[in-house]
Amino acid sequence: MSEYPWIQATATGVGSYPGEDHLEAVRTAFGELPMPYLPELPARGVGADMIGRTASLLVELPVEVQPSGWRLSDRPGRDFKRARDHLTRDLDGLEEVSQGYEGPFKIQACGPWTLAGAIELRHGDKVLADAGAVRDLTESLAEGLAQHVAEVRRRIPGVELVVQIDEPGLPGVLAGTVPTASGFGRLAAVEPPIASERLKTVLSALAPAFPVVHCCAPGVPYDVIRTAGARGVSVDAALLRRRDEDAIGETIEKGLALFLGVVPGTDSRLADVGVVAKPAVELWRRLGFAPARLAEQVVLTPACGLAGASPAYARAALARCREAALVLREDPGE
Repeated sequence: MSEYPWIQATATGVGSYPGEDHLEAVRTAFGELPMPYLPELPARGVGADMIGRTASLLVELPVEVQPSGWRLSDRPGRDFKRARDHLTRDLDGLEEVSQGYEGPFKIQACGPWTLAGAIELRHGDKVLADAGAVRDLTESLAEGLAQHVAEVRRRIPGVELVVQIDEPGLPGVLAGTVPTASGFGRLAAVEPPIASERLKTVLSALAPAFPVVHCCAPGVPYDVIRTAGARGVSVDAALLRRRDEDAIGETIEKGLALFLGVVPGTDSRLADVGVVAKPAVELWRRLGFAPARLAEQVVLTPACGLAGASPAYARAALARCREAALVLREDPGE
């Protein structure tokens, strides 16, 4: 039996999707992908975006929207309620579309470090500026995500759940490049062991789901992600550099799945399937791993979310990922 909850030659989406018709987005995910996912539709407005949706999952940490963005508050604001309403409707639609489905299914939420760099404290600085507030946010997020995972499993009981934790802000947190709320300064860098420990708190709360960390920024901190307990890492193939390959190789050697973004997230001419699969095939060959493992351990995705694409392109991009994933199985040494 595979150590991964998907069959060989799998593809999935990353997160965001264009338009405002969630039911249609979910139907597309189930129709085009061997690993369907729950799309986010930020075009619906505040609370439908990655930060707002995840903030609405926090337990006993109410939030509201200020002109500067999401902020901790004494009581939940109306945008918090709107975010919860979006999520409830999305789960209702998911339950409807997924009737009888059994197999891998992915949901995603923002990770603690990216969230801490985006949400402000009551007095206006970012949560990231206060180590105690980061700890409280992390514990609240872990509890909220555990409840969310349980709710998804209740609604679609036949699934093998994969949970993607989005941490595009993590490299900046480690490098000390996250701006203060005023924008005039930079918040202090966080030490890798602390970054890993907070991330671990969230990932360990997801059990028995399969945890993946997504980071579509340059300088992916593979060591931090690995030591936090992730079982997969999701990256944009276009941002990989040769200097990253030792860290990627070690990650793969330790059995982590690699979710590789291989088609652009915005409208463009889609390449042939062989060209789309090529970054995965060539990386695998350069690292010296057995070709037979490629289609099992690598999952193909778009480079990042598809919110900026047209609906027609978004559907085609998912389909192309699915078609290219077959190359990994049928011609891994092309």
